[in-house]
Amino acid sequence: FIYFLFFTEIFYKRVSSGISKRINMKNIVLIGAGSQNFGLGIIGDIFKSQFLEGSKIVLHDINANALKITQKIANSFKEKMKADFEIISTTSRKEALKEADYCIISIEVGNRFDLWDQDWKIPLQYGVKQVYGENGGPGGLFHSMRIIPPILDICEDIQSICPNAYVFNFSNPMQRVCHAVTTKFPELKFTGLCHEIASMERQLPSLMETNFSNIEFLAGGLNHFSILLQAKYKDTGKDGYPIIRKNFNNYFSKLVNGHEGFSSKPGAERGVFKKLFNDYHYLPITTDSHLGEYLQWAYSVADHDAILDFYDNYKIRCLNFYNDSKFYNHFFDDENMETHERVIPIIESIINNSGQQEAAVNVPNRGFIDCLPNGIVVEVPAKLDKDGVHGIVLEDYPKSFGTLLNSQVGVIQLTTEAILNKSKHTAYLALLADPVVDNAISAERLLNNMIETQKDFLGYLN
Repeated sequence: FIYFLFFTEIFYKRVSSGISKRINMKNIVLIGAGSQNFGLGIIGDIFKSQFLEGSKIVLHDINANALKITQKIANSFKEKMKADFEIISTTSRKEALKEADYCIISIEVGNRFDLWDQDWKIPLQYGVKQVYGENGGPGGLFHSMRIIPPILDICEDIQSICPNAYVFNFSNPMQRVCHAVTTKFPELKFTGLCHEIASMERQLPSLMETNFSNIEFLAGGLNHFSILLQAKYKDTGKDGYPIIRKNFNNYFSKLVNGHEGFSSKPGAERGVFKKLFNDYHYLPITTDSHLGEYLQWAYSVADHDAILDFYDNYKIRCLNFYNDSKFYNHFFDDENMETHERVIPIIESIINNSGQQEAAVNVPNRGFIDCLPNGIVVEVPAKLDKDGVHGIVLEDYPKSFGTLLNSQVGVIQLTTEAILNKSKHTAYLALLADPVVDNAISAERLLNNMIETQKDFLGYLN
């Protein structure tokens, strides 16, 4: 009888474990899985999730060769890690989306770096002093007008094929991509995610002289244009900003921005960063190359040498990503269970109905930042539960910094309108609304040049 009870208990535990695993089995679709860094990084995170064991990972990309490489590498690490996941790949988006529970988007179009160089450098020839060319300024507009139409096509398929799926976007320009999608498809469960908030986990322990586990913080604003609003010690409840200010100059003058291997210069990319901190008294979340894209005075104080150094090293890494396993081996290090991105822990929290807080998500404003209009996609903390991602109100957002955020509102709205209406004139108005554009004649000539130069992608404007 005792043996019977013993084996019955073992059988029950195994059956219960199997049932639990089946309950948590999900179809997770990676759209843009052939992209350097993104596809393998997310796959590595999924492999580390015991909670999602047994799930299906669907890899989709329009580049069949890149997709094949991603699947080959993923399968090799699946065997090494004995990961219990099914991996399939397809170039058919409609096939990939069948029965999808979670869709993760990270795409680019065309030759990424050739187009990025054009976004950045052609406006400079027209006297537009933009610091970078990815998310804000004229470069951010041209990037948006290329990448948003295919993302809208993806979301249209999601709404048709798997309307209940949760959709997470990693593609930039985050502010404008998310605004366009949530404007056209307001019913989609759509959230933008960016890893810039991870800078707080790296920097605050040194600045506050304590372990990260002892720090409670709030940050928010617009993506790539956010600030640290509060930092407190959990054990004492004391405000952390006095010691942050005390340690600021020494820490950031010595900090090497090399956590991703993109820069080796101490204190690099901190010109705009330091100016914002000293004048507005809040710690920015990111560095000059992103912050400077939204400010008309940024060009005068930005660390241009460091921005070029970052870009050159980032380009080298991306173009050689599949040629050197050192770039992706760490994604599959089962000795280190930290995730590359936050999306898999977020998915786990939704399934678990955890109620836990996420540090930064990009969602339409619903009074979360009171100095910005509703509907503009803001970057705020969120609560995660079975009903999804819920932004958290940031009370008493500093009005001084809010004025800088508001300088982007019209640009974002006009970008969405230009794309949805395929309107060249509205794109021109978006340029005129941008703080870094100060010459109407040059703006018109620039727009005409870029539409011709990138006609394969911008030719839809009329």
